[in-house]
Amino acid sequence: MRFADIIGQQALRARLAECIDRGRVSHAQLFAGPAGAGALPLAVAYVQYLNCTDRRDGDSCGRCANCVQIAQLAHPDLHFVFPVNRQGKKSGEAVRSDEFLPLWRSLFAETGGYFGPRQWYDRLDLGRTLRGMISAREADEVIRKLSFKSYESAYKSVILWLPETMNEEAANKLLKILEEPWDKTLFLLVCEQPERLLETIRSRTQEVAVPPLDGPTLEREALRRGVADSGKARTLARLSGGDAIRLAQLVSGEGDEQRRDDFALFCSLMRLSYNDRHLELIGWAEDAAQLTREQQRALLLDTARLLRESYVLHAGVPDICYLWGEEADFCRKFAPFIGNDNIEPLLAEIETALAQISQNGNPTIVFTHFALSVSKMINKR
Repeated sequence: MRFADIIGQQALRARLAECIDRGRVSHAQLFAGPAGAGALPLAVAYVQYLNCTDRRDGDSCGRCANCVQIAQLAHPDLHFVFPVNRQGKKSGEAVRSDEFLPLWRSLFAETGGYFGPRQWYDRLDLGRTLRGMISAREADEVIRKLSFKSYESAYKSVILWLPETMNEEAANKLLKILEEPWDKTLFLLVCEQPERLLETIRSRTQEVAVPPLDGPTLEREALRRGVADSGKARTLARLSGGDAIRLAQLVSGEGDEQRRDDFALFCSLMRLSYNDRHLELIGWAEDAAQLTREQQRALLLDTARLLRESYVLHAGVPDICYLWGEEADFCRKFAPFIGNDNIEPLLAEIETALAQISQNGNPTIVFTHFALSVSKMINKR
């Protein structure tokens, strides 16, 4: 993975390369940003550039032995840690990342590193209730691997994807490594929700903020993916919200069924809220609680998107509203109920529900509180 393979992020790519060129390599770095912004492929490209033996023009060569092995995620001095789990796992059974490396490599190769927790858990076939996690035994394995001398590179590197899924024991063991690292050891934590990390871990890492992708970058990516019409490419770029994963799904039509299901639940929530149907709102919450955790997150994010677009229509600027079909029809009728007095509280409720779902809160309780809170805000209009 070369920097040239990354979608956009030119300024960040140049800064990372410059830091390595100047010998400013922090032993622990936190690549913080959404998966669709490219935090994971950026981390891999960073390690490849660091270990390349023939760097030029601010990028790795892609041809030396280190580059070839890192591009295949098979370098002996590069280790990956990511959340894993298994259906039917026995009590006390240790499940480690190394067992799933072939799956990890295949998903990375298919997506170029642009995938999130939902795609990974689907690949693991975890079902509706299971989620991946990083256990204390995984942390022990990292310590064991790093205790050996490096094989071929100056640095031993660990890319830890989604460190926010560590349990407390694993986080404390990782903290000890970060406090007293071995020489020439590099930790890259690739995180979507840094606020869920121990503050002591965050304080011992150098944060690399990975921002959402800008509109022109995503528009070019849509055209590269085969969208022939520039107007449609611009619309898809806007709808993707700075997320290359979302853009790929929109271009391919993948996830349309989930989007339709989310829209149906959104319409139901708003109609029930407007009519103050509390008992039916509780039934709505029970339906939402039956979704997987990642589907629940997607529902909340889609709800936020539709509320924002409804607010844009209410504000009288339809030219910057990117809805069509049944979504556009519903939101045009619903727009009068979203205004300055309730848009921010509504979005704040969504943020709270997202945080609670991410922290494994009881989904029935979370969505019941969410639905009833939304009902009060809609009825204020």
